[in-house]
Amino acid sequence: MQPTLEQLRERYGDRYKWLVLLTIMIGTVASILSSTIVNVAVPDLSRHFILGQERAQWVSAGFMLAMTLSMLTTPWLLLRFGLRRTFGGAIWLLLFGGVVGAFSVNYPMLLSMRVVEGLAAGILQPIPAIVILRSFDPAQQGRAMGIFGFGVVLAPAIGPSVGGFLVEHFGWRSIFLVVVPFCLIVQLMIRRLLAVNSPMSGAAKALDWKGLLLVGVCTISLLNGLVHLHKEPATAIGLLVLGAVSFTVFIASQLRSDQPLMNMKLFRHRQFAMGALVAFIYGAGLFGSTYLLPVYMQMALEYAPSQAGVILLPAGVVLAVTIAVAGKLADRFPPYVLVSAGLSLLTLSFVLMATGSAATSYLALMALAVIGRIGLGFVLPSLNLGAMRGIEFDLIAQGASTINFLRQLGGAIGVSLAGIVLEWRLAVHHAALAGKTTQAADRLAAFNETFLFIASLCAIAVIAAWRMRAAPRTADAG
Repeated sequence: MQPTLEQLRERYGDRYKWLVLLTIMIGTVASILSSTIVNVAVPDLSRHFILGQERAQWVSAGFMLAMTLSMLTTPWLLLRFGLRRTFGGAIWLLLFGGVVGAFSVNYPMLLSMRVVEGLAAGILQPIPAIVILRSFDPAQQGRAMGIFGFGVVLAPAIGPSVGGFLVEHFGWRSIFLVVVPFCLIVQLMIRRLLAVNSPMSGAAKALDWKGLLLVGVCTISLLNGLVHLHKEPATAIGLLVLGAVSFTVFIASQLRSDQPLMNMKLFRHRQFAMGALVAFIYGAGLFGSTYLLPVYMQMALEYAPSQAGVILLPAGVVLAVTIAVAGKLADRFPPYVLVSAGLSLLTLSFVLMATGSAATSYLALMALAVIGRIGLGFVLPSLNLGAMRGIEFDLIAQGASTINFLRQLGGAIGVSLAGIVLEWRLAVHHAALAGKTTQAADRLAAFNETFLFIASLCAIAVIAAWRMRAAPRTADAG
């Protein structure tokens, strides 16, 4: 017989909420690993399946797209099935995608398994913030977010390093199997620590399939429109118009729905509206650069996959320390200050990266990655807390889902834009990602210009983050 919530609280006492957080953290680490570890294998996958850059980026963008859409279903799934079954089911789905993806025989099969992994990761992503905001006192929320972040941010650092080693020595198939031990460990923890009568379960109404379909059409149209913009402008314009129309209809349907996927009441709170804008722009810059950096290291600077992966390892360790410190600071300082400072450092790192050349040392590149990750460490704990403080308790699940949705939507668009802008700049410089050594300088120039584009996105996010400063005063005044 599975334990109830009351039995588990009696057994573990005050430690129980921290044990639940640990369980959620390990599951989220697995989903983040599946997201980031593949980026270092993009050049290898491109050669294996004979893919151009515009198709190769879908290995990452397809995952991001599926992740973005499934996030909106998390609040409904929690109400319908509870935390235990929702979280456990997503972990099984992630495990399935990883195992089958490792044995892909063609590109469509590989891409479909990336979509399966993305669906699972999207369901998982909003859960940590929901658990923290519902289970921890306000005075402990920053610390909990910092501790959670400390563990989670190690995944993007370790992922490329492990992925680079595996790709170099065992081929691209091996990276899909990295999630297997994490998923199996989490399933054991779920059986011991997650209650059958989750307080998140309740009387869920029917899922808003119309809204989900509309946002799916919108997102797919926008991403495909961006991909076709450079080579087929007429097709691109048609897709972008379809995306804009479906987005408008989606917003109208959410305003009328009794059980919306995205509750528009959230945007009445100024801090939430500004935080959502920051999350979108920040996601575009962050995930676009995460995709671009391993490709840059291998194709422009001609490093081996393992070297391209290791470049982020010291930065990840620094990020883990920074985020733990920033979690404590988030309980003491206004979130907009920490978010703005972090985004400024992130922008600076991309600007400096754009000045790189063949003479730039490996240690210098590593230092630039460290600067960006310090900035990232200040953003992560404060953004969710700053956006969500002041909203009604019953909107917390929807708020966490929406913030994560917008960040991932920005990420999916950012990955596509990074690939598209890079392809465009390569064409302008009459260069290719692989080929003659005489084109090395032209390839490097194309990458540097793409880094400047990403830096400009982060700079815009700084402006939006500073606009969050009025939100706490408005909420307190109310």
